[in-house]
Amino acid sequence: MGKEVKIITTEDGSHSLFLPELNETYHSFHGAYRESVHVFMLYGLEAWYSKNSDRFPIRIFEVGFGTGLNAWLTLVWAEQYKVPVLYHSIEPFPLEKEVYSQLNYTEVDETIYHYAPYFQRLHEAKWNEGVIMSEYFNMKKDSCTLEDAVLYPSDVVFFDAFAPNKQPELWTKEMLGKVTETMNPGASFTTYCAKGQVKRDLGALGLQVETLPGPPGKKEMTRGWKK
Repeated sequence: MGKEVKIITTEDGSHSLFLPELNETYHSFHGAYRESVHVFMLYGLEAWYSKNSDRFPIRIFEVGFGTGLNAWLTLVWAEQYKVPVLYHSIEPFPLEKEVYSQLNYTEVDETIYHYAPYFQRLHEAKWNEGVIMSEYFNMKKDSCTLEDAVLYPSDVVFFDAFAPNKQPELWTKEMLGKVTETMNPGASFTTYCAKGQVKRDLGALGLQVETLPGPPGKKEMTRGWKK
């Protein structure tokens, strides 16, 4: 996969990226910011925390650092709630500065604008080593594929890879199993994808699978809980 990407504006005014080589966007056309908040913050992190508010640090694993939006929203959450988070993300094709420096996520919600400087810092942080980003947010970004990644125990998984029809190798039962086997008991696995085969595979791997309302423009999404 090449590095050519084009910045587009989605329906909620926030940016996403279009990758011509895959004919795929990094987020929903119906709103990149809203999608991340709905799928990964509301039904991912906050849902897990509502059941485990006494367990920390929260260990999060993300497949697809991409634009850095999920990481930045999580940092903001950690600072607001004063809950320590250890965030591990993988990305085989990191964005160039000329791209990420133009993204407008920090301008979407004025109530958290004072966290804006962290967005650039997340992208500028060194790859393949742990970095203290803020008082409550530590991060490790690995520039590698899921197949090559060394995974750590996780409480919350953000599975934000490109769609199964675009990158099927990331959605095989084997790759899903690599992620689920390192999830802690009670951990959650959240993805925008609602494909039946993905849900069946997650169930076969031992997760209790739920079909949930999707973000704007998408009927359904998926979450699984490690038993």
